[in-house]
Amino acid sequence: MQFTLNLEIPPLGQPIKYTDKIMLIGSCFTEHISGRLEQHKFKVLSNPHGILFNPLSAAASLDSYISTKNYNESELFYLNELWNSWDHHTRFSGTDITSVLGHINQSQNEAGAFIKEADWLIITLGSSFQYFLKENGKHVANNHRAPAQWFEKKMLSIDEITSGFGATLTRLFALNPAIKILFTISPVRHIRDGVVDNNRSKARLIESVHELCSSFNSVFYFPAYELVIDILRDYRFYDIDFVHPNYMATSYVWEQFVNTAIRPSDHEIMKQVQEITTSRAHRPRFPDTMAHKKFMENNLAKIYAIMEKYPFLDLSEEANYFSQNTRF
Repeated sequence: MQFTLNLEIPPLGQPIKYTDKIMLIGSCFTEHISGRLEQHKFKVLSNPHGILFNPLSAAASLDSYISTKNYNESELFYLNELWNSWDHHTRFSGTDITSVLGHINQSQNEAGAFIKEADWLIITLGSSFQYFLKENGKHVANNHRAPAQWFEKKMLSIDEITSGFGATLTRLFALNPAIKILFTISPVRHIRDGVVDNNRSKARLIESVHELCSSFNSVFYFPAYELVIDILRDYRFYDIDFVHPNYMATSYVWEQFVNTAIRPSDHEIMKQVQEITTSRAHRPRFPDTMAHKKFMENNLAKIYAIMEKYPFLDLSEEANYFSQNTRF
């Protein structure tokens, strides 16, 4: 018996390869995908601005990489004993303004250099709701726990999303004509907006992204949202908050992503790399035993063999770890 609908996901015509450089930006669901790619040793740069939920902030972050923007102290503000940026996630906030600014601009410079050579940009949008500062109309990426009365909240229209992102993508293709874009919509529910408005918000994102896919030859869509909402369709695939997809759900989405977006000939390499990274995460109870030393030696031998066969893989961190307490 069949208990779920089938969702036929067409494979990418030019799938992601191990040698590709991949930038990912967007919502917290981006962290799940980038974490899996990093675990398999793809060349990844994830969320140089930190987590971003809304379209205007995501587009603005890309514009800043394209223009190699550097921030100055006047663009930071002091609140709750911390220096913050309206364009960045709180992971950039801190008590020392020089350190905060240095961290931001270091990330900017890295992203600016990376995006010029990137083969793929994966963008995960979370919400159509955008917050604007009432004092000057600036859109913000993060509220930084500022008083609610500082902001005006607005659900962006489809036209505002497509026109804003369309202009950014045009600039990006001018900078890097070979880059390919893969959009996803986060299945995380923004339940604070209410169930009805969350669905309206997601619907606008979906329609906007499909319009962008129709407007650019190198822009594609991966249905992460539909896989969770329409195929899994059950609260057992969510965490206790009924908002965030749990490990089973994100693993299922990852499997579909691998099957449709990553070059099939690289799947076997991914399995071998995962064996190494899983072994690297192992915490031995008795590290002084001969059995553990043999475990370390065997994994180091595997690493040398894989790196010799696939020189584009960087397993130096794992090699350094397994070289401890071995006879090599």
